[in-house]
Amino acid sequence: MASIIVVGGTGYAGSHIVAEAAARGHQVTSISRSLPEEQLPGVTYRTGDLTKELPDLSGADVVVAALSPRGSNAGALRAPYKALSEAAAKAGVRFVAIGGFSSLRPEENAPRFAEGDGIPAEFADEAREMNSILSDLNSSEIVGEWLFVSPAGEFGAHAPGERLGRYRTSGEIALFDEDGKSAISGADFALAVVDEIGLFGLWWGVG
Repeated sequence: MASIIVVGGTGYAGSHIVAEAAARGHQVTSISRSLPEEQLPGVTYRTGDLTKELPDLSGADVVVAALSPRGSNAGALRAPYKALSEAAAKAGVRFVAIGGFSSLRPEENAPRFAEGDGIPAEFADEAREMNSILSDLNSSEIVGEWLFVSPAGEFGAHAPGERLGRYRTSGEIALFDEDGKSAISGADFALAVVDEIGLFGLWWGVG
């Protein structure tokens, strides 16, 4: 089993990842600005603010950054994510960034959605901010194990969906169903993320 830190562990994506990882027996630490009223058994909850200080990565195998670039975080995540990814690389901790749909491409070799002009104005700033984080990871001079995960187009508390127990992956290309819909529930997205963390454990002997 892996020791996993989830920064933003009480948000939509983060809370689902925390729940899924804990249910599988991983050692999970959730970091958020405030503690949740309801806490899952076996999960360590801590307060912290990534925009002000980096978490202690001692003993961790994986750190997941699952903050949303909204509210007070709007425009404030790029530098902290870069610092966290570099700290993780230096510590030998795998870094997983939860991104956004707009960092995907409509087809092979096409620009990412965030690089075009078709994003609705109300989502444009956050889409470009998360895409800048991906750009930083791709261009970083500090080489570490990292993964940038983009959910489907319909993802979030406004469209929770249901747990189906399955998902599809596609590299950088956006996936749609036969009706042209791109959607995934929080539970199934967490399933995909924790599956990847589990594979990491098998590859590198985390136990």
